[in-house]
Amino acid sequence: MTKTNGVVLIHGAWHDHHTWDNVVPLLEAAGVTVKAIDLPGAGVNAAIPSSYNTRPLTTAAFGSEPSPNAGVTQEERTAAAIDAVREVNSATGGKAVVLGHSLGGLTVSPVAEAIPDEVSAAAYLTAFMLAPGMVSGQIMGHQLMAEAMVPSLFLADPAQVGVMRLDPKSEDPDYVARTKEAFYADLTDDQFATALSHLHPDEPAKVTGVPSTVTHANYGTVARHFIECIADNAIVIGGQREMIRLMDEAMGDTTTVHTMDASHSPFHSQPQALADIITSIAGS
Repeated sequence: MTKTNGVVLIHGAWHDHHTWDNVVPLLEAAGVTVKAIDLPGAGVNAAIPSSYNTRPLTTAAFGSEPSPNAGVTQEERTAAAIDAVREVNSATGGKAVVLGHSLGGLTVSPVAEAIPDEVSAAAYLTAFMLAPGMVSGQIMGHQLMAEAMVPSLFLADPAQVGVMRLDPKSEDPDYVARTKEAFYADLTDDQFATALSHLHPDEPAKVTGVPSTVTHANYGTVARHFIECIADNAIVIGGQREMIRLMDEAMGDTTTVHTMDASHSPFHSQPQALADIITSIAGS
């Protein structure tokens, strides 16, 4: 059987597998076997606070209701992604690329650490690629990330409700405009509306406090790619490049970097260009 490398696609915070709707057909047309998953706590697996469905939104209730989505762990997410890798590998006879967007990078790394012999590449799309011992807050709190817009969208204290809480259904024009600028600055209004329709409000905060456990012996044997987005307002380019620098320093080698002149969501704004990069990673 001819061996080819498939791809497992992992969405970012508040998103789900629909993130990749415009990219998957392009990858499949290029002969790449693809699986886009909903992580535990996302998409069909997301639990929604009751106050979210009360419109107009009761701000005090939405800002204080403990989330039914708060208990999701990174271990659960890693296990789900490993299952997807093995499913793709069974279909292809090869080794899958594991590619994560944004917070999805927190799942890419432990998968590559756990099953390095089953993964052809760990790939990050403007995602959290954390050097050993780091947590995502160390990047989000870095001075290079001072202009990142996502924290300004939070509508509850994560320590109180257990999640990072947004309102994708907001009718506040200012909030909607800031959401678009943060995640989807280069999308049309129609594209933005479609993207919003697939978001859930509560992203489990627990996963952001898990330190990176990548090692030279395991993770360090896997090819590493980073797709940087220079117009990103969620994980700004300075933060992206700092993560690359720190990982290269820790691993003693060089991440292969691909550059897109795009916002945080090139899967919507530039799907063909992104699919071409992913196809090249899968074929390398």
